[in-house]
Amino acid sequence: MAIDVQLPDLGDGIESGDVLAVHVSVGDTVEKGQTLIEIETDKATVDVPSTEGGKIAKVHVKTGDTVAVHAPIVTLEAAGAGGSAAPAAEPPKEEKAPEPETPAAPPKAAEPAPVQEAPKPAPPAPKPAAPAPKPITPTPAPVAEVPAADDSVPAGPAVRRFAREVGVDLRNVQGSGPNGRIERDDVLRTVRDLNQGGGASAKSGSASAPAATGSLPSLTGEANEDKYGPVRIEKMKKIRKVTAAQMSKSWTTAPRVTNFDDADITALEELRQQSKDDYAEAGVKLTTMPFLIKAVAVALREHPELNATIDMEQEQIVYKDYVNVGIAVDSERGLLVPNMKNTDRMSIPDIARSLQQTASDIRGNTFEMSALQGGTFTISNLGAIGGTYSTPIINVPEVAILLVGRSRKMPVVVKDQIVARLMMPLSLSYDHRLVDGATAQRFLNDVKSLLENPSKLLMAP
Repeated sequence: MAIDVQLPDLGDGIESGDVLAVHVSVGDTVEKGQTLIEIETDKATVDVPSTEGGKIAKVHVKTGDTVAVHAPIVTLEAAGAGGSAAPAAEPPKEEKAPEPETPAAPPKAAEPAPVQEAPKPAPPAPKPAAPAPKPITPTPAPVAEVPAADDSVPAGPAVRRFAREVGVDLRNVQGSGPNGRIERDDVLRTVRDLNQGGGASAKSGSASAPAATGSLPSLTGEANEDKYGPVRIEKMKKIRKVTAAQMSKSWTTAPRVTNFDDADITALEELRQQSKDDYAEAGVKLTTMPFLIKAVAVALREHPELNATIDMEQEQIVYKDYVNVGIAVDSERGLLVPNMKNTDRMSIPDIARSLQQTASDIRGNTFEMSALQGGTFTISNLGAIGGTYSTPIINVPEVAILLVGRSRKMPVVVKDQIVARLMMPLSLSYDHRLVDGATAQRFLNDVKSLLENPSKLLMAP
């Protein structure tokens, strides 16, 4: 009995995905729950397991295909009926294969002269050449080689995926982690070495090309050229296509205005320094972000206009009675925005733990799709990279986004004296169809007040 394993539902609004890798081929026996393919959706990369056990009779997809939800991935043969007929057909093939080889072997062994000569063991070389003419499955062969090579190397799934994206063979990477485990920085170091024309370029067989154009382009895209010189062409990843479409939608549908301001977090930083060791003992790194997230969540309760969506088709505004603050995370696959549900009800320690776990899940690609859904407001932390102010794009259908820059000491007038204070730059972009400038600034003032008075923030419910 044939069973079609279909692509399951991957989340709200997700209708298809791009196949990154196929882990099975015709003739393989799989168990229920075993990974069949790796697929990239609008939001993330996920492994698709088999819903049944059996023998693969047909593979309906290949790497690079776009597969719709509920479309068949593979066809399985039930272990009962089809399993007995298939093995019966295979033994004759195996018997016929050795028959021509066994008579061929005696004549070669019968020649005494070749036996004594060392070079004559070359005849065994044609034997491996005999299997080579089997061009029956040219496609599965390369697919199977990549995981086989990587599986022998100590590296996590995210690192393996990153290495595939930049075209680095993990077998050529020296790991710096525990027991030689390969980390993302090790892959980046290898890419930099290749870009500088390092030793790996010699292995690729072209020493002149890296010298002229660098070997990095050949690793990350298809070599080509236009009328001005060499270029590389890279297929746009699905998550990048979705991001581009979302940004275009935001730019064309949400009239954006940005307010800039600074929050004096000198007292907050003193409190953080006093508390960070206690958090570190519990395995949590305490940064200023949990305080900012809590301040935003509290302020959103007081300013529902910034915690809403606009439904132009129905000509109505939907105010959210829940606060789910999303945090933009720069991952290997692109910018993702997981959110913390009911953030306004969480304490600062809870937010700190959740923030650390969320970032780890996103970068390790171990998160649930629900983590990317249901956000009501977004915070983007530019300060982790550097920079002060910016004009962030609204994550529609949300109506506002807050960007925080790198805090720095600035001269500030306090009681007629100029003193050095630690200032946090804030950039609030909002949809002017719903949020007026005065409303946006009142919200920003409340966020600043909570950050500048940590006691108020700690006592907030």
